Amino acid sequence: MPLSEIDLARIDALVQALGDRALPETLGVALRRLVPDLALRQCDADDVLEEPYRSAGACDLHLLDVSAHCIRVTGDPAEASGLLVAGRAPA
Repeated sequence: MPLSEIDLARIDALVQALGDRALPETLGVALRRLVPDLALRQCDADDVLEEPYRSAGACDLHLLDVSAHCIRVTGDPAEASGLLVAGRAPA
């Protein structure tokens, strides 16, 4: 099921509120509470080639299409049915 515009707005507000304090673990927990049915994955940012949907603190947030057998990163919010939290190493 694709993320709704309301879900995306709530996710954007969360990322903005966390700002530079965002860590992959805390962002993942907050996203699970904010959107309980969300398909959520986590990895290292070095494992992702695509540009992030949003970035905050030590996290890049990518939209995922999990509607088919294989999960894929998408840049289209209309196709997004999950999120990938990619943690970046501290600078």
